[in-house]
Amino acid sequence: MRYAAAMRVVLYEWCLSGGLVADDAALAREGRVMLEALAADAAKDPALEVTALVADGRSLALPPTTRREAGGDVPALVAAARAADWTVVVAPESDGILARLVRVVREAGGRVLAPADRVIGIAADKQATVEALAAHGVPVPAGRPLAAGEPVPGEFRMPAIRKRRDGCGGDGLDILATPHAPPADRPARLEAFARGTPVGVSCICGPRAIEALPPLRQRFTEGPRPRYLGGDPVTDGRVAARAASRAVAAVSALGADAGWVGVDMILGARPDGRDDRVLEVNPRITTSFVAQAGLLASSLVAAMIEAAMGGAVAPVPAARPAPAAGSFRLAAD
Repeated sequence: MRYAAAMRVVLYEWCLSGGLVADDAALAREGRVMLEALAADAAKDPALEVTALVADGRSLALPPTTRREAGGDVPALVAAARAADWTVVVAPESDGILARLVRVVREAGGRVLAPADRVIGIAADKQATVEALAAHGVPVPAGRPLAAGEPVPGEFRMPAIRKRRDGCGGDGLDILATPHAPPADRPARLEAFARGTPVGVSCICGPRAIEALPPLRQRFTEGPRPRYLGGDPVTDGRVAARAASRAVAAVSALGADAGWVGVDMILGARPDGRDDRVLEVNPRITTSFVAQAGLLASSLVAAMIEAAMGGAVAPVPAARPAPAAGSFRLAAD
């Protein structure tokens, strides 16, 4: 199914479109990379009329076909979304930011390329996510919630992972070697350390199907507080198929039927996948979009619209990808 007329699409990225008030160079850099990638990807499809909301003073390289409008506040987002056919909201789940922005657009009558509010609510809570996944038979690490200020139980097996329940991008994540770490000041999840290969799989969701895009092997900094550095395509076809299957099962368990959803997992050493563990689900576009857009000749934004409207999802691979296509690297601070 293809849309009969041009589709008006609004791109809103929280850091660049006006949500980020404090000076955070790392977040602003990530935001710029994602918004530029979204605009460049949408420009691949001449049927998309794209507007990017950009706050005053933000530097951004946009395709000549992309219209730039002033962002800066939620009313600007709502006004632009009302005039568009679809809105793409890129924002962190932490502190309810993503859920709030998606909700206000929907309440104003706009259509958002995002999962249902219920799905965003579950995925934004790492404890609720693993409980939902486990209830549907998706393998997850053993663990338990921790209240703000609650110490790590002395009997919990080490090493362990402690992560902020509503964090994103490694915010509030610690690898604990002993249970004697200071308590976290926010609600957290404590889970068993899963050994294996970290892999991320992005999925385009629609009411008819969930399409898993090529899995990426993730890279992180060393140390007790790892930061995400980027990813490279998984080249082993059997491993890639296993990762994609895990991701589709996780997205299906949460009931996502629209938008872009990322699934982070650890693939264990066993070929049968019995020691694989799904760690979390991201109900939003992540930096992996940059890598995926480099792998495909067609527009991922157009594919998301097609899927949300009940059509089939069939991204077209690039004919001759560059050697680094599909790889993505973030500069470490």
